[in-house]
Amino acid sequence: MNNPDNFTSELLVNKGHSPGQLLQLLCEIQTHYSHIPPHAIELLSGHLNIPPVQIRTVIDFYAFLHRDARGDFDILFSDNITDRMLGNLSLLNSLCKKLGVEPGVPRADGRVTVGLTSCTGICDQGPALLINGMVVSRLDKDRIHKMVGLIEAGIPIDHWPKAFFLVDDNIQRRDKLLSHGIISGSAIDAMVVKGSDALLKCLDGSGLRGRGGAGFKTATKWRMCRDAEADEHYVVCNADEGEPGTFKDRVLLYSFADCVFEGMTVCAGIIGAKKGFLYLRGEYLYLREALEKTLQARRDAGHLGKNILGKQGFDFDIEIHMGAGAYICGEESALIESLEGKRGIPRNRPPFPVTSGYRNQPTVVNNVETFVAAARIAVFGADWFRSAGTEESTGTKLLSVSGDCARPGIYEYPYGVTIRQVLEDCGAIDTQAVQISGAAGATIPVQEFYRKIAFEDIPTGGSFMIFNQDRDLLDMVQNFSHFFCHESCGFCTPCRVGGTLMQDLVDKVMVGHATSYDLQEMRNIGQIMQKSAHCGLGATAPNPVLDTLEKFPGIYSSRLVNRSFEPAFDLDASLEVSRHITGRDDEGAHIRHEK
Repeated sequence: MNNPDNFTSELLVNKGHSPGQLLQLLCEIQTHYSHIPPHAIELLSGHLNIPPVQIRTVIDFYAFLHRDARGDFDILFSDNITDRMLGNLSLLNSLCKKLGVEPGVPRADGRVTVGLTSCTGICDQGPALLINGMVVSRLDKDRIHKMVGLIEAGIPIDHWPKAFFLVDDNIQRRDKLLSHGIISGSAIDAMVVKGSDALLKCLDGSGLRGRGGAGFKTATKWRMCRDAEADEHYVVCNADEGEPGTFKDRVLLYSFADCVFEGMTVCAGIIGAKKGFLYLRGEYLYLREALEKTLQARRDAGHLGKNILGKQGFDFDIEIHMGAGAYICGEESALIESLEGKRGIPRNRPPFPVTSGYRNQPTVVNNVETFVAAARIAVFGADWFRSAGTEESTGTKLLSVSGDCARPGIYEYPYGVTIRQVLEDCGAIDTQAVQISGAAGATIPVQEFYRKIAFEDIPTGGSFMIFNQDRDLLDMVQNFSHFFCHESCGFCTPCRVGGTLMQDLVDKVMVGHATSYDLQEMRNIGQIMQKSAHCGLGATAPNPVLDTLEKFPGIYSSRLVNRSFEPAFDLDASLEVSRHITGRDDEGAHIRHEK
């Protein structure tokens, strides 16, 4: 090999030669080189016995992996609608102008690249950006000016002002999960003393349901996994918090990590797992070091590893697995594919992960908030948990509140809280609409603010974005339609093609060229996507369009042209290149539209 790669060779020695380590190896190489160089691909192929073309398809699937160099400073501005509302594009353009770069194009000297990425989970402290994977919050003109000087001077980000990288928990309201601390190891001790069957019964009696939004009963999931006969069982914490407007897991992972791992360990004791994974979204790379320290502290205390709390045969440990910028990996089967080092393409179901998950073994996949709740239930009991919430939605829910309000941040409420109550508490005034559950969720108008956050009314993973009367909701719809088009895994036609068609039609409305025919096409495409997409991403992608067409028709009708139909592109203009090549510009070389 002409270009020896000692870094990749050492990585392979440290991490082993398992094909399942491919994504983690690629993430490390990306950080070291700012891209994945050809010689690294050759080394990985030879040692992992994976064809180079397969490695390249994995690289191309994940937004944070690149085959072309990004430079010493790889900058990605968060581009969620809340960042847009706070002026992120103006700041991006200012930075690009000062640095002399075009968005998305590496500078000729190899120093810097500036671009956009999806929501970074800093919606309450935006605008935000990632630089070499580390978050910079609360951007303003002054901070941008200082960044330019640091970049041009070549100062490594380790030596940048620490204030740039501060992210607050920003907890505005606490209830059962955020107020009641537990002693490390107490939930595990409760399981050891009471027995796994008794604790599972307690979990069942609490009524705990998955906090990701779908609401499957946690005890039922754990029981199904436990009862599936197999050589191994696994516990996976889904910390791929990629839904736009959601940032509650960021807080739990930063200030309640010990409780997250406690819940995972309780689950392991119940289902008989020896191995667990925390799948951490790439945007939360800055949390990894502290999480690793927490894991080591638990090992040192006997709460992880061999014979946990002295119980013979109770062996369990947790490994952090980094994501690399793929929203689809929040879907549990796509996450498992990614854990195995592959592209995050959702699997056909059934079989479900509880019987055939990681390495085709029974696997529990729950999100961060669910594991925190499970650990507290183990200590405080089912009645304590059921004392809050509703009959079908017991306990509390964490909401990530952002947008047009005086006090954005994390709010914990008993299930059953009304939208109007949340708006009052966070200081929202003259609200036009609330987007609940992120881009894939529901757009709620004023006349529905009486509705409740609960599985029997409006379920949510936790996102709560607020838009006042001065906002153009079509900006939100356009932002979300581009997001879904970008984040589609491309596997199925309804999502891949339908998402692109929907994006183009929304753009057509925005520039004032759409007709009533186009609005009906949007409805038709959305219904097809909902009914036939391979996974939840494709099925929910049209939600913002369909919701606003029904509840906010004026944002569309005010922009329509007074024609029954107008093509989505100018066919005659598209033939200009051909006319130039052939040297023709006569009438026969043009397409004339009837007016």
